[in-house]
Amino acid sequence: MPHGTRLFLVTGATGKTGSGTVRELLAQGHRVRALVHREDGRSRALADAGAEIAVADLHDLDGVTAALRGVSGAYFCHPILPGLLEATTYFAQAATEAGVRSVVNMSQISARRDAGSDAARLHWLCERLWDRTDLLTVHIRPTFFAEWLTTWWGNQDGEGLLRLPFGDGRHAPIAAADQSRVIAALLLDPEPHDRAVYTLHGPVELNHHDIARSLSGVLGMPVRYEPIGVDEFAAALTARGADPHLVQHLRHVAVDYRNGVFAGTNDHVERLTGRAPLSVERFAAAYRSDFATSGPYFQPGGPLGPGAPLSPGAPPSPAAA
Repeated sequence: MPHGTRLFLVTGATGKTGSGTVRELLAQGHRVRALVHREDGRSRALADAGAEIAVADLHDLDGVTAALRGVSGAYFCHPILPGLLEATTYFAQAATEAGVRSVVNMSQISARRDAGSDAARLHWLCERLWDRTDLLTVHIRPTFFAEWLTTWWGNQDGEGLLRLPFGDGRHAPIAAADQSRVIAALLLDPEPHDRAVYTLHGPVELNHHDIARSLSGVLGMPVRYEPIGVDEFAAALTARGADPHLVQHLRHVAVDYRNGVFAGTNDHVERLTGRAPLSVERFAAAYRSDFATSGPYFQPGGPLGPGAPLSPGAPPSPAAA
């Protein structure tokens, strides 16, 4: 049973980084309130693990206010959908009213004033909004999640395929579990990190040809990276019903990726958590079953990359889970 006196609120609690943060805090004996959109099997699993469940929408000021009562620290994560600035404003106001002490804000590695992506520019603006509050605030800016490899993965007749518009750009994929450990560490000890901006990377920088070779070695199957054009990628997303806000974001993400915005490595994960992040090989070994079939956003060949309609809810993104 949780024995800590502090209560932490985790938004996006059924997502990859959110659920991991809930479980990390619970494992360390702390009280956690998990904010979810609806009660379902995922929220029940968190409740069974010991979390208190709060049902609310980040765009409902009264609901957010109620969820923040009695909270010491909060993790704020918004999907790549319209409404980030409004949700951030509501959350910041409600947190201030509730006497919340600290917030860990999920941002993006591409966040900057002159970003081509509307979402990335809004993340930069929201960072500045958080910095103007009296809350202890820290921003995390991850590169592409390692989970993207399963999301966009194709398994066709025993051959792995990654069809993505990233050219020969490079990044060091970072697993959501490693980010969750960082988030928990920052919530538990916020003072040294006030107003800090941490880019988060995996241990080894790779291009997608390198990634394909790494996956092939672990999965024991041929894996191929097939670069595609940005327009083809965006058209396929649109044809499958993706939100225009997400499509506009991912179009510019692809350009940023090719231009090196997502590249780099550092020791932030290990320094903040005491443990090195997962490599691509270790991630693939740990989540081998996720590579057994094609991922939900795999784009087969063809002028529009036909495929199943995109599922509703939080879309994949390099900075939200």
